[in-house]
Amino acid sequence: MLDEGIGSWTDRRARVDPQKIAIRFGEETYTYGQLHDRSIRLANVLKSLGIGRGDRVAYLGKNHPSLAEALFACGKLGAVFLPLNTRLAAPEYEYILNDAEPSVLIHESDFEEILREVASSVLPSTLISIGESEHSDYETRLKVASNDAPQVRVRLDDLCMIQYTSGTTGHPKGVMLTHGNITWNSINMMIDVDFSNDEVSLLPVPMFHTAGINNLFLTTILKGGTVVIMRSWNTEHAIDLIEKHRVTLLLGVPTIFQALAESARWTTADFSSLRSLPCGAAPLPLPLIERYAERGLKFLQGYGMTESSPNATFLREDKSVEKIGSAGTPCFFSDLRIVDTSGTDVAVGERGEILLQGPNVMSGYWRQAESTRNTLSDDGWLRTGDIAEQDEHGFVFIVDRIKDLIISGGENIYPAEIEGVLLRHPAIADSAVVGVFDARWGEAGHAFVVLHPGATVTSVELHEYARSNLAGYKVPRSFQTIGTLPRNATGKIMKVILRGLADVGDD
Repeated sequence: MLDEGIGSWTDRRARVDPQKIAIRFGEETYTYGQLHDRSIRLANVLKSLGIGRGDRVAYLGKNHPSLAEALFACGKLGAVFLPLNTRLAAPEYEYILNDAEPSVLIHESDFEEILREVASSVLPSTLISIGESEHSDYETRLKVASNDAPQVRVRLDDLCMIQYTSGTTGHPKGVMLTHGNITWNSINMMIDVDFSNDEVSLLPVPMFHTAGINNLFLTTILKGGTVVIMRSWNTEHAIDLIEKHRVTLLLGVPTIFQALAESARWTTADFSSLRSLPCGAAPLPLPLIERYAERGLKFLQGYGMTESSPNATFLREDKSVEKIGSAGTPCFFSDLRIVDTSGTDVAVGERGEILLQGPNVMSGYWRQAESTRNTLSDDGWLRTGDIAEQDEHGFVFIVDRIKDLIISGGENIYPAEIEGVLLRHPAIADSAVVGVFDARWGEAGHAFVVLHPGATVTSVELHEYARSNLAGYKVPRSFQTIGTLPRNATGKIMKVILRGLADVGDD
């Protein structure tokens, strides 16, 4: 087989058991044979539009089997898949589309309104719409397409996917993941989470996120299990699916697991099929761990980032209580160091920056050579920007974030991006955003603003302004006017002081 990448996975699975169910979505099922056939047809649709090696194909839509078909179709052509966050505002889409320059955009019809707000100059020349009808543009094209598999040589070091993640410069960066990066991430998952070929994985998190597509979906497909795709999270529906399909693995973030525990059906729901509960984004509180333990359920917590495809460490279930607060130990095929500012490994119990190395580490940032050089060393070590310490047994504890990252409900929020938007408001002279505690989401943004002399603006006006320029989850929960921002001798804003000054009740 010429194709060594993930585009070949549907072929390899279909030749093992074409009748086995690969995907469940609502009342629909897709066998491995059907997934393979539809992915080939889509590849030929893209090929007829001139898509080939290295060309970008964007996808905008909520969780749906067509996202997987687009990923596999791109892989079969050596093209590059570009999943777009469904929660962005028009200016954010404009930046990404202008930066990545996709030739085709596959999108759900629900997003036609937001796409009309995007400047036509950055939209791809071809838009393919997915609708509920079998007569949608997407389905019509597939029906008439050839089912002859493309014969394209794809290597593991070829670029497979670009996933955009926000950066401290205020603009998102395109993380370049190769077929090898994604393959090795799945291998790490299979080893550390112990996936089985009878796995029934419930996918409640967005598929455009690295955890949704790389960790859960692709690993389950590689192992030959079944993925139950949720359109979006709904607690009661999730319980229904777990019971109906005898779900064995549920990947989520703390807010998802908290929502399940708060359901009125918590004590009566049949969770006996569940074997694995991988959780990321933020540490789980001990009371929640204990509540699940009462039902015989244990978590597998971990740490990672888009740049590492994303897995870096795992806290296995047998240590979830003993090592609470820890991100675990490195994944099987990943290496980790904690270093001081000179790059020297720190001693046990001392704090330093996490460095990662392994075949799952990205090849770099799309069209950002300087950022790539600043993040990846010549010998492949990834600077994470996260501060941690290790205990005497090698367990990693995350203690701070160099980049002031805010994690809200599993979403990464970078203050610099929000600050840049706020500074464009005519009343604002200076701004800073910090993370504050939020009982529901773990963290939320709190914005400090310095007004121009004589200017006035209300928190409601600022909220509406931010909402029109940012994805909803990035909009600060609260705004606070301040006379001046505290800065150190070099002019850097002292956010430690600001966190202490945050008045989250200020409206």
